[in-house]
Amino acid sequence: MTSYQLIAASVASLITMACSSAMAQGLEPSGEPPAVKGWKLETVADGLPQPWGMAWLADGRMLVTGKKGSLHLVSGKQVTNVPVEGLPSLFTEGQGGLLDIAIHPADKGPNPRVYMTMASGTMDANRTVLVQGVFDGRRVHGIKTLFTASPSKSGGEHFGSRIVFLKDGTLLMSIGDGGNPPQRVGNMLAREQAQNLGSDNGAILRLTADGKPAPGNPLAGQQGALPELWSIGHRNIQGLTVDPQGRVWASEHGPRGGDEINLIEGGKNYGWPLQSYGADYRSREPIGVKVVPGMVQPLVAWVPSPAPSGLAWYTGKGFPQWQGSLFSGGLASKDIRRVAFDAQGKVVKQERLEIGKRVRDVRQGPDGQLYALTDEAQGSLLRIVPQ
Repeated sequence: MTSYQLIAASVASLITMACSSAMAQGLEPSGEPPAVKGWKLETVADGLPQPWGMAWLADGRMLVTGKKGSLHLVSGKQVTNVPVEGLPSLFTEGQGGLLDIAIHPADKGPNPRVYMTMASGTMDANRTVLVQGVFDGRRVHGIKTLFTASPSKSGGEHFGSRIVFLKDGTLLMSIGDGGNPPQRVGNMLAREQAQNLGSDNGAILRLTADGKPAPGNPLAGQQGALPELWSIGHRNIQGLTVDPQGRVWASEHGPRGGDEINLIEGGKNYGWPLQSYGADYRSREPIGVKVVPGMVQPLVAWVPSPAPSGLAWYTGKGFPQWQGSLFSGGLASKDIRRVAFDAQGKVVKQERLEIGKRVRDVRQGPDGQLYALTDEAQGSLLRIVPQ
């Protein structure tokens, strides 16, 4: 039996036990939250070709990736194209392309290391890749491939992929499950890769700054597990952030409904596709069940799906009432959703900032203000300020 089949058989037994003993009921899915006022949008820059990710340099300027393979330097309102030399073969069909970006947090001077995720390969065989280069103020050069997710998949769906650095200098990288049925990887549906300990797909990986499996990863000791796995059971995480306490948060695309906000802990299983609040796109039948003992419940499950992308933890002074909240961008919902918590980490409030355009990324800048990228052929960098 494959590792997925073993897990599924174990889960089936646990579900039977849970039903007979009336165990946990799961959470109540959230609909569209109410709109909030008291803020306005400022356009920082226009003309960004299908932007996907953003990262600040130590001097306050910003690098923005373009999905088709371009990179752009934003300085004030000025946008300059940045040549990227030596990028591997880029796959840009469907959801593929040049995706997230991060600057190594230790690089405060000239020539910082730039980390980017991308889809690479062909329609028949592609995967998510982590590359690193050096920005010399004019171009990114010396590109090298640090990590290549396996196994390869086909089609243009579900690459992930956000990256964040942790306080210990390691980085987390999210990998999508590979696609919706009837998409297959080997002898299983692509989405079943999320429960396969021998696969990077449908997981969050923890790597060193050189792209090697980080020491101490909690799943590495399990039989057949890849040493880079940090958490499993994910469908397609496109929002990932770390709060000042070092906690890791993720926003995740569900199928038809069931988009999630999760607090991520190493070694945990987040359920997909055995545990889900969503339905199959084609059949509209529920996928899995809402509660599987031993698998982590989401903090928020949105039905219908806002299609979350980009995630920020707010600590700024412009909106004191928003401090300690998550802000999640929405592609389908064309908004940014604020999720507020109490001291015990329970969700106590949700509200939405109506943007009116597909939001691809949300970040808090070094100035303490919230920024957003719009997902358009010619996208914009927006700043949220008090009204």
